[in-house]
Amino acid sequence: MKQVNLSLLCRPRYIGAAVWLVPAALSHAAEAPPYSNLLQQSLALAPAMVAQAADVRAAGADAAQARAWLNPRVDTVLENLGAPASDGVSQRQNTYSITQPFEIGGKRGARVAVGERNFAAAQARERQAQVAYAAELAVAYATAEAMLGRQALATENLARANEELAAARALVDSGKEASLRSAQAKASVAAAQATEAAAINDATQALARLSAMSGAAEPYTALASSLLTALPAIPGASMTIGESPSVRAAEAERSALDAQVDVERRRWIPDVGVSAGIRRYGWTNASGYVVGVTASIPLFDQNRNGINAAVERVAAAQARLDSVRLEANAARQSAVSQVATTEKQLVAASEGEQAAAQAYRMGRIGYESGKTPLMELLAVRRALVEARQLTIDARLARVRALAALAQVDGRLAFEESR
Repeated sequence: MKQVNLSLLCRPRYIGAAVWLVPAALSHAAEAPPYSNLLQQSLALAPAMVAQAADVRAAGADAAQARAWLNPRVDTVLENLGAPASDGVSQRQNTYSITQPFEIGGKRGARVAVGERNFAAAQARERQAQVAYAAELAVAYATAEAMLGRQALATENLARANEELAAARALVDSGKEASLRSAQAKASVAAAQATEAAAINDATQALARLSAMSGAAEPYTALASSLLTALPAIPGASMTIGESPSVRAAEAERSALDAQVDVERRRWIPDVGVSAGIRRYGWTNASGYVVGVTASIPLFDQNRNGINAAVERVAAAQARLDSVRLEANAARQSAVSQVATTEKQLVAASEGEQAAAQAYRMGRIGYESGKTPLMELLAVRRALVEARQLTIDARLARVRALAALAQVDGRLAFEESR
């Protein structure tokens, strides 16, 4: 009987490389860049981030506009049109004046403060969006890598099933196995083929989602680096809840609404206008000067309801801030616990994979020597596939946990990794 040697495929070094390396047949033209490069590109070019940047620029323009002074007003008054002449001199009078309104009582300062705080709130929301986007992008990148790893695993599993089928046929032909074993090996190959097709579809979908998130012009077909094995730089000291981007954004929004209350309280203060001009009499060259002061009288509208509405908005913003603080605290505790748990799961999964690889190697040797039945070999191979899938899942769960921790800490996930 001709033996089929699978010892090379059973080596742990080969097993690890087959899972994590992208198939060489994939086109490099659509290869996603390393995650750190992709993150920087996406923060500048992804549609979601472009929209956030535009909102910040708009808020900055509003803040600059709030510092502008009120425009003067030009008035022209023509009087005594058609009036009878006096001693042959027309009684017509033309008055030309310029009125400059002034905001008194701190109205302009309050308006400027609202613009500046709205700008700060927009910046805080942008940072919050960037941190959330980085975490989502990291998970999408790691998911694509995990799906490619599953695809490589399914392809390798199919190759093993085919070699087992060849070995089974050789044993059947030599009379050492019943023909039933060949049918069982064929069924195993068919199942491996279906698994590979599903894995290819999952990988394609994951890469397409990563492409859409990053704003790529064409779908990616490969990844340039690994994120599942990356070790991100985690600060030694835990960040306070007040440094969470969600808390900072909520505080900035509450501060902006608080400044709006000051604007509403000063809205009833009259706008004073000082005017100066010249008046010409009749059709002569005689003229005189005019000066005046105008002011509105807050008799019917003192903006009491506007003030009450602004105060209630601040109360609602404060309640949202309190809720966000509680959620941020719970999210960080959960993230820290999840990181520790996934580290333990990864260690256990890696150990299980090594044990399953050794068991398959021994089972393959035993089957080739006629000491191990085919059904036991198939079961051992399924256990190896499951163990390696568990390792992939554990690495992906670790990335999810680290991304969640970075998000609650206000860091860009995996911005610097080694």
